[in-house]
Amino acid sequence: MSALAQPLAESAVQSAVQSVDWLAIAPPTVTALVGLAVLVADLFVPEARKPLLGWVSVAGLAVAALTLLPLLDGDRGTFCLPGNPRVCSYSADHFTLVIQFLVLGGALLAALLSVTNVQDEHRRVPAGEFWFLLLSSAAGAALLPASRDLATLIVALEVASLPAFALVGIRHGDKRSSEAALKFFLSSVTATAVSLMGISFVYACTGTLYLTQVAQRIQHVDGQLQTLAQAGVVLTLVGFAFKTAAVPFHFWVPDTYVGAPLPVAAYLSVVGKAVGFSGLILVTVLAFPSYADVWGPALAALAALTMTVGNVGALRQQATRAYSAVRLLAWSSVGQAGYLLVPIAAAAYVKDGQKAIGSTVAYALMYAAVNLGAFAVAAVVGRSKSLNRLSDYRGLYATNPVTALLLAFFLLCLAGLPPGVIGLFAKVTVFSTAVDAGLGWLAVVMAVNVVIALFYYLQWAALLFRAPEGEPARHRAPAPLTAALALTGVLGVALSGVPQLILRFAATGLF
Repeated sequence: MSALAQPLAESAVQSAVQSVDWLAIAPPTVTALVGLAVLVADLFVPEARKPLLGWVSVAGLAVAALTLLPLLDGDRGTFCLPGNPRVCSYSADHFTLVIQFLVLGGALLAALLSVTNVQDEHRRVPAGEFWFLLLSSAAGAALLPASRDLATLIVALEVASLPAFALVGIRHGDKRSSEAALKFFLSSVTATAVSLMGISFVYACTGTLYLTQVAQRIQHVDGQLQTLAQAGVVLTLVGFAFKTAAVPFHFWVPDTYVGAPLPVAAYLSVVGKAVGFSGLILVTVLAFPSYADVWGPALAALAALTMTVGNVGALRQQATRAYSAVRLLAWSSVGQAGYLLVPIAAAAYVKDGQKAIGSTVAYALMYAAVNLGAFAVAAVVGRSKSLNRLSDYRGLYATNPVTALLLAFFLLCLAGLPPGVIGLFAKVTVFSTAVDAGLGWLAVVMAVNVVIALFYYLQWAALLFRAPEGEPARHRAPAPLTAALALTGVLGVALSGVPQLILRFAATGLF
């Protein structure tokens, strides 16, 4: 090799080899490594010690959450384009850290709910596989908000989703669980295929997958490719709309929540939603801001339709129907998704889109805490009332006063009534975002839906304090369930005391 060619070759190699910021990627990496460790340990741990795998998983999620602390000092990026350090595939900015905190915190609480569930159903739920799948899904969910190119985004989406399909159907010999998993899988795969087609259209028009470069180049697409670009934008959004359980992509939710183990349903209601909404925010605000006239009205219509269908579905639940409590929470989560969509739609109509997006993130944090608390109470009641009907909660205050008061508080937060101040604050914030964006009609639809939701939330809360029918059943909460209830209760009360902090935390310098 000539003296001139050798330095050029060395320079090319150096540009191709990138240094990895291991601290920036620590949260998803730690989660994934703990998942692999649990899977390998399952081969050697005797059956009597299988519960240790659950506690190792809980500890691993806690450590992964703690790795967020060193990242608070500033934005970090890695896997960047050679010669262009501002264009990266992975970015640990404020938005990433907030969503990763939500994801890892939600996964940690879901893991606490799962410890008891896996022990109770040890003959039908293999412990090693369960914890590996949960941690793998959490790793993908933690990777997604940091993704800054469409390829990493879709890979993270599938890493979060594929283990979730298996978790839904993990109970051996349960036809309802298998049917729910199959429905969840088929509908999700179809939505992903549509999104991949949309991404291929976007790449054909722009020649890049990096979100910031897509945003720059898609504005200057040749006239002949305008239709292709618009089709790519719409199709890309479909997969994320499915993950958010937006109508008409919501049909999998009720059956999936009922068929899945209750902790898995809780996980999907919070972490699954965080995945969908963070992906939706990234592709709309970062990749397609110039197409706000396309996705803005579409998301506004989806928000109105989603909150209405979700609340009406929850309103129609009969107290004596099997699994009516879980179905109500499922339909409620669809309705809450409608509220979460409002600020994202509003971002298309205002100059400061980050402030609008901050309302969605703040609402998601509130929803995660109180909804996981409601699922924790449902898990406690479900230990003695396996059908988990709304009527099973009648007179809960007489036998489990603390549990009943916590559930009433969580329901009031979801309804947006005092003393659930954090729920009221979050709803007012979303409502004002719609008004500021000039979406008065959407604010009116939201107000009507809030009134509808008040009825079924208060109806359930009233059941807790009515006289029990027959011999009252006392519901015992094991230590993991008690810990989950205590954490969600303390978090909900604390946030209700200082609700402005959550909006400040969520909205400050998102990108």
